[in-house]
Amino acid sequence: MTKAAIHFIDIFLTCDKIGNVATWTGNDGSINVEAKEISQAVIGRLPRYYRYLGELRDEGVERISSQDLSKLMAVTASQIRQDFNNFGGFGQQGYGYNVEFLYSEIGKILGLDQQHHLIIIGAGNLGQALANYMNFERRGFLIKGIFDTNEKIQGKQIRGITVQPMDRIKACVEENNIDIAVLTIPKDSAVEVANTLVGYGVKAFWNFAHVDLHLPKSIKVENVHLSDSLMKLSYMISCD
Repeated sequence: MTKAAIHFIDIFLTCDKIGNVATWTGNDGSINVEAKEISQAVIGRLPRYYRYLGELRDEGVERISSQDLSKLMAVTASQIRQDFNNFGGFGQQGYGYNVEFLYSEIGKILGLDQQHHLIIIGAGNLGQALANYMNFERRGFLIKGIFDTNEKIQGKQIRGITVQPMDRIKACVEENNIDIAVLTIPKDSAVEVANTLVGYGVKAFWNFAHVDLHLPKSIKVENVHLSDSLMKLSYMISCD
């Protein structure tokens, strides 16, 4: 699993949660959110904040200033404060940020205090790699089914999950309240499969097929083209 793919996991599962929020502070000091426009750039940085704060927490760091956090993350202290102010600020002047509290609150904003049920469509190399990614479960993303049209793969066990034929998808979606479908299938079938899954009630797609999905606005889609990231890297090398 590449770092880029892991980053896409975080961003995709963030976008539906916090695209529009407003904040107020509860009696227990927690930050609550409602409707307010938040930029995609801010949303894209939240998983990174969460990751760094988790590392600091594991190291026993109790509090950190925006200046010190900026040095770790190569993001300006001003940008950090602006980002956090979208959700109530979190910090105290002269004290900085309580690492445990901030980590917990950002996790809630990201929806990581809830469980999400996923299915993977396509049990090839990429589908199997995603299924073997242990951090899914650690962050509350539970894989409830893996499906493929290839009869030679059907019946194979991937981390205790049996690869099933495609005609069993509907029952799995209905029985497990599936939130997200992960598509790692050829582009020729991705659009048809996605539309079928929308009909079954799936509301979000993490799409690795080499085609952009254009679904109803109520359906959340992250189209992931790994080759695009590689070409961006090629451009940066060429311009260096």
